[in-house]
Parts: sequence; structure tokens; C-alpha cells
Amino acid sequence: MKKTLLGPLRAPLLGIAVASLVFVCGPTSAQSAQDQLDERYNRALAAGYKALFLCGAIANAERNGAVRTEESVHEWELTGVYSAIDPIVRDLDYSVVRTERGRVAYVSVDWADNMPPRFAEAGMDTGCRLAPMGVTPSLSDSHVDVLAKDATEPAGFTFVLTGRDGQPLRYQEQVPTPLQRILEASMSDQYGEGTRTTAALVRINREGNGLVESARYTAGFDNKTPQRTWSVAKSIAATLVGVAAHRGLLDVKDRTGREEWQRDARRSITVDHLLRMASGRYSDTPGNRTDPLYAGGSTVEETATNWPLIHMPGTQFRYANNDTLMAVKAISDRHEDFDPAVFFKAVGMDHTVAETDWAGDYILSSQVWSTASDLADLGQLHLNDGVLPSGERILPEGWVEYISTPSGPQPDGPFGYGAGWWLMNKSEGIPPDTFAAFGNRGQYVVVVPSRNVVIVRRGEDPAGNRFDIAAFTRDVLAALED
Repeated sequence: MKKTLLGPLRAPLLGIAVASLVFVCGPTSAQSAQDQLDERYNRALAAGYKALFLCGAIANAERNGAVRTEESVHEWELTGVYSAIDPIVRDLDYSVVRTERGRVAYVSVDWADNMPPRFAEAGMDTGCRLAPMGVTPSLSDSHVDVLAKDATEPAGFTFVLTGRDGQPLRYQEQVPTPLQRILEASMSDQYGEGTRTTAALVRINREGNGLVESARYTAGFDNKTPQRTWSVAKSIAATLVGVAAHRGLLDVKDRTGREEWQRDARRSITVDHLLRMASGRYSDTPGNRTDPLYAGGSTVEETATNWPLIHMPGTQFRYANNDTLMAVKAISDRHEDFDPAVFFKAVGMDHTVAETDWAGDYILSSQVWSTASDLADLGQLHLNDGVLPSGERILPEGWVEYISTPSGPQPDGPFGYGAGWWLMNKSEGIPPDTFAAFGNRGQYVVVVPSRNVVIVRRGEDPAGNRFDIAAFTRDVLAALED
């Protein structure tokens, strides 16, 4: 090799230049690759989200004898979703496939040329479930059998029903003018700019006059039209824990018993910790974003189970879907025939369905479809402290006090938290015994025991637009005094 005077000088300079190039371009290239990967993943999530909501809205409405069109679902459920998928979701090509009997079999959504479409399949009594990525949809004989199956009550988790004659429900056509004005106002954006109310309902238990229900619905929705409850399902899940406790299947102070938690401090996590969002476990996103499960097609076991502990159980509030999902697993792990449909039937929530993941576990942190009137039945059950109109008790005595007591660590903000229910104990002008179920996109069930009132508001609020449930509750209660 021929040496020159510049040789020794050039080599270090060249090395510096190459190193600089690697330093500058390496992360940029990696970021570009990550951006492409994220873009592809968001497109897959958008396709799963669209398949599940088209399937759920249409199939569950038809199950109730109601009608939802594809255009309506695009206008309501598929508009104003979170920013990562909102620009994508409405433009993805899709197909609604029906059986020979005309029922929705599945909805498929195209998202990539080199991958099968995302799809959600419908069951007559089980709503819709989202397939994992890469599974190919088909209309098989076994699938048709699932659609045609009869609803049955599993042994060991049944109720004795004696009817609802003890407390008849009367629909009041001529509502008091002040309440009528409040219900009408809720259909505008008076309680939040850009909010979109689909239903507003007030149920009043008047001594000697039975139950009186007043409701308003926007065009295209009525008392048979189900919507996804989102996190209102967490309060339904807490109620199912109460049912299981009353039947002796578990105690809220019990440890979960998860085998994979027995090797570390997670073994001390109780059902109560899970209901109070105080397991101490980490999760990658706070609150109501569990994308792999809700839109990716993963299972509850894959998504919710194995997060590590970062706080000792019972010491830190962290609102997390995974805690609710594991509280429900505490029931199903102990009782293999666990089926929320039996509870819905007992309470009279005939237009409500809880959906599962691909493996059959219930996604009771969010994935329930219900009507405004059925959710009022849920609230009414709690007004009655867990006693059905027939006189049958299905929740433990004192259950309402348990769920509405802020005995665990508390969240920041205007509302407290009990066991699976939010507390409006800090809201001015609202009785301090008021507790509520809150859900994404403006789902609310407010229970006011001291006033014998249940308030339900359903909506499809765009991301970032919030309905003022405290102001609405305050105005409803004031109107009822007039």
C-alpha cells in the first residue's frame, strides 16, 4: 500500500465522517422504519375497529328488532374516533356478509394487499367477536350453527324468575315541562360543544306511583337500539362480581388466585384491588386504550394478565382496563359456566349483550352493547340494593354501600372512585350519595339513591369533546323539584 503525507490524516477524518453519517442517518432510518410499521399497525387497527363496530351495531340492533344502516354506523360510531385511526377508518373497503336467513354472518374490512382482511363474526346471542390478524373469514356450516343456536342458561349460574309484576314500569308521555326542556337541551350541544347525544332518559321511582320513565332519542335511535357501552361495562362487571359474591363463588377480599402471579408480589392482589383500580400493575397505556384487544384481535389472557407490579397493591389508583378484565377472570376462573346473559335476563336487560374475544373470554371492560332503557334497569337494581322487583336478592346486602365507598386510593379530578363505579360525591349541587358508570364517547348511568332517580345519557361524542354529566345531572334533579 502506497503511503502519502495525507494518508494518516485522511483516515481519521474519513472515520469521523462515516461515524457522523451513521449517527445522523442511523436513527433517522430506524425512525422511518418505525413510522412505517406504526402506520401499518394503525391501518390494521382501523380495519379491526371498523369490522367490529359495523358488525356490533348492525347485528345487535337486528337481534333487538331495530335497524342500523351501514351509513348510520359511519356517521355515528365511525366518526370522531381517536386520532391514530380517525383519518383512515371510514375510507377502508368492507363487506357485510349475511347468511341465507339474512342474519349478519361477519363483516370484513380490507387493509393490506398481502394480508387477509380483518373481520368480526356475529353470533345470534353473543354479539360479535373480532378475529386475530391473519385469520381468513369463511361462512362455514359450523358458523351458521352458532348463529342459529338457542339461548340456554348454564347449570349452576341460573336465577329463578318470578316476573316483574311487583313494580310495573309506566311510560309517561306528558313529562313535566322543566324536565322536558332539559332532555331536549341534552340533544343539542348545551352540555358540551360538539357533543352528540343519541339518547337521554330519566327514570323516577315515585312512592305510590310506580316507576316513571321519560326519554328522548335522536333520529335513527330508539329504545331498542343498542350502542356500545364502552367503560360503563366496568360497572356491569362490578355488578357481576357482586352476583358471584352473593352466590358464594368468591369474596371481594379474596386473592385472585392467578397461578402466574404466585411467584411474586402480585399474589397479594385481591378482587377488591382490581375493582378499585388499585392492583399496582403497570400497563403500556393508561385508561381506555387497550388497542391490541379492542381492535387488534388479541385475547384477554394475552393482553391483561402478565403486566408487572410497580406499586404495592392497594396503594395507587391507576384507571386500567386490565384490572377490570382480571376481576372478571376471577369469576370465570372459579366458574366455567359464567355467562352474563343470565344476569341480563334476570334484571330484564333484554336488549343487552356482552361480547367476547376470539377465545371466548368476556371483554367486560368495554365490549357490551345495550340500550338506554336496559342501562336504566341496571341503575334501578342498585336503587333497590340488589333486589329484583320479584323480591329476589341477587346482590349481597350492603353492596351499594360497598361500591360507592371511596375506600381505596383516589383519582385526581372532580370525581371519586368506588368499586367499579365513579362517585359524584364532590359535585356541587348533587347529592353526595350519587354514583355513576362512565364510558367513552359520552356513556353515562347516574344513580341517585336519595332521590330515587336514575339518569342515562348515551352519545357518540367525538374524541376531545366531553359532555358535562355533572351539569346535566344537576339540571335534571332541579327540574324534578319543580
